Amino acid sequence: MTAHLQSGQTAPMRSCPFFCWVLPSQVSMSQSTMSEARPGAETEAVYTTEPPVALSPLAIALIELALAAGGFGIGTGEFAIMGLLPDVATTYGVTVPQAGYVITAYALGVVIGAPIIAVLAARMTRRALLLGLMGLFAAGNILSAVAPDFLSFTLLRFITGLPHGAYFGVAALVAASMAPIHKRARAVGRVMLGLTIATLLGTPLATFFGQLLSWRAAFMLVGGIGLLTVALLWLFQPRDKVEEGASVWRELGAFRRVQVWLTLAIAAVGFGGMFSVFSYIAKTTTDVAMMPVSTVSMVLALFGIGMNVGNVVGSRLADISLNGTIGGMLAFNVLVMTVFGMTADNPFMLCLCVFLIGCGFAACPAVQTRLMDVAQDAQTLAAALNHSAFNVANALGPWLAGMSIAAGYGFASSGFVGCAL
Repeated sequence: MTAHLQSGQTAPMRSCPFFCWVLPSQVSMSQSTMSEARPGAETEAVYTTEPPVALSPLAIALIELALAAGGFGIGTGEFAIMGLLPDVATTYGVTVPQAGYVITAYALGVVIGAPIIAVLAARMTRRALLLGLMGLFAAGNILSAVAPDFLSFTLLRFITGLPHGAYFGVAALVAASMAPIHKRARAVGRVMLGLTIATLLGTPLATFFGQLLSWRAAFMLVGGIGLLTVALLWLFQPRDKVEEGASVWRELGAFRRVQVWLTLAIAAVGFGGMFSVFSYIAKTTTDVAMMPVSTVSMVLALFGIGMNVGNVVGSRLADISLNGTIGGMLAFNVLVMTVFGMTADNPFMLCLCVFLIGCGFAACPAVQTRLMDVAQDAQTLAAALNHSAFNVANALGPWLAGMSIAAGYGFASSGFVGCAL
């Protein structure tokens, strides 16, 4: 949403097909502006990209719904495979550990795709980019569902992961551009609700249908969600123009900014602790807390509820203070994961700590919004890289926790690994 109009002009209605209007006094005079800081927040410069037209509250809500639907589809597709690995292994005649390579292939696609797509698409409008990314995601999942052999399936999971990071990055930029400066993080949080709700509802439902019918049906379902998102974006996302001065070299400028690297490091290392615990939570529940296997789904649901609570609360806190929210949540995670490591043998404490670890997701909207600020005029690349960093965390945390467990320190030691990260 980067088009701008001269003072007094009105945009043609085709530029915003549903529920929006243009008020000449509200039309943006420039695309990228250095705005005043949020009330009560840090005093650093805040770079924003303003919407091309003044949108009604209903129009904004529908755009955010469309963006969140894409996040719901991506989250469902990313995590559902974890519960369907045995079925995939049986279909292709491979072992479950070998089937796990498809998860690695998807994560690799996210890490590689986010920066490459963000840079190469610098001269694309955000509407066109979002439609293309979600179209690729939908096609990748549908083709995954009919993949004839394991090699093609693995390759298709890599391709499906390519648009993941770029989609969330651009979606966050679009959401923030429609909100006042002091409510940007909440707008980003509403888009991220699609991802957090997927961990609570989408993934269990896709896994259920996949086990009931076929794992192929689960990927068809995720592909259908992708196609629905394309339709919603086509209907509700206003047409825009390429931002003036946008180029590959300008986006690459994000790599020259130290604060971008430091913020990405927080995401890559800090969130590794959450993944170190989450990856082994099933075995910790049954082997350490000695809870029945039937309670694992309940414990996972607690983690999903915590993520949703953290996303809502964290986005509000981030609008007050970005750095305060990030620092405060990192300290909160250190405390909670230490307690987890010490009390995981107690079922009540395990459930409480799992919920609170999920709440640690509260830092995510703050990290995403800070990247937009410190990237200045290279926001697309920086915003997309955030999800590359999360996938680095998803690899780093389980790997280090696995080493600790293999060394004989037990599954509860994943909490201490998370604390260290």
